[in-house]
Amino acid sequence: MTAVDVLASELPALTQAEYERYSRHLLLPGVGLEGQKKLKAAKVLCVGTGGLGSPVLLYLAAAGIGRLGIIDFDTVDSSNLQRQIIHTVERVGQSKAQSAKERLAQLNPHCQVDVYETQLNASNALDIIANYDVVVDGTDNFPTRYLVNDACTLLNKPFIYGSILWFEGQVSVFNYQGGPTYRDLFPEPPPPGAVPSCAEGGVLGVLCGVIGSLQATETIKVILGLGETLSGRLLLYNALKMQFRELKLRPHPDRPVVKELIDYEQFCGITQARQQEQTMQAEIPEITVQELHQRLTQQPQQTLLVDVRNPGEYEVARIAGSVLIPLPELEQGAGLEKLNQIWGDQELVVHCKSGVRSLKALHLIKEKTGRVGMNVKGGILAWSREIDPSVPQY
Repeated sequence: MTAVDVLASELPALTQAEYERYSRHLLLPGVGLEGQKKLKAAKVLCVGTGGLGSPVLLYLAAAGIGRLGIIDFDTVDSSNLQRQIIHTVERVGQSKAQSAKERLAQLNPHCQVDVYETQLNASNALDIIANYDVVVDGTDNFPTRYLVNDACTLLNKPFIYGSILWFEGQVSVFNYQGGPTYRDLFPEPPPPGAVPSCAEGGVLGVLCGVIGSLQATETIKVILGLGETLSGRLLLYNALKMQFRELKLRPHPDRPVVKELIDYEQFCGITQARQQEQTMQAEIPEITVQELHQRLTQQPQQTLLVDVRNPGEYEVARIAGSVLIPLPELEQGAGLEKLNQIWGDQELVVHCKSGVRSLKALHLIKEKTGRVGMNVKGGILAWSREIDPSVPQY
């Protein structure tokens, strides 16, 4: 069985323009006229129009998928353009879903595009996903991946998985012909914050093209019933080594049976992490960037400003006079030793990019030393925006 399991006589006909457009497909063994009709009959939902969703959508539209669904509630930011190639400078600030729809219409007007400018959640996932044959993962967070996996399991829809970070990526096909699901790869989610997001850790832009193209390839193979899919296999790609590796996956005998959708933020510990962050915020005093600027201007010797971001971030943008002690070093102990060596009777002020990591650092410092510092509200982003525009935003 394929994702488009209908009689050949019921498949949609191609127009003359489509014969010309897809002529190279029509020549391929295993695709041909019937295969191209299956692609036209297929309905594919892409969750997210970011780094992975961009090449996925572009190549699926170019291939002749008849109906594409796009779900994304975010807007285009200039920092997206390094990897999210479906968007353009002119569309910064616009809806990502609408931006993608406009670009796909330019690429292939024969493709119907459905737009869902909403957040996929347990209350709407089944209704949306039920309309499609295949679902492609273009997400960047664990709660949504578990949600999509479970919805696909309940609806018996193939789930084309992809993930990227730094210089590495992963691809697989889940819930296909009795094969493994995402829960066989990750029975339990990692603790919140254990895996950095692309916004925190960075990602090589072209890596998205490699992994997204592989996802699009697997989607087409599933629709056509062509070749061997990655079901039961996890493909690992390392861009620095230009190396592909493969791991075998099998359905876990003790995997819980998915009976209904749940609260995935609670399942992944996000709700608990938010509550913990609120508790820490109540314990750690805040300082605005305006107040910090006044301190550094009037009493620079009385303030110890510590930056807990990564060295790469510090190289890109920094507040003059700050000392770099990355959060991982604080967590491992070496950073606490360095801090103790330079911290006399000064007032400790800690910042990161936006205020989240610095809050965590200050809580750790208080726990280990008993001393309390102040957290810079909004981090270096607020400093750049409100105090010193010459400090780059990233």
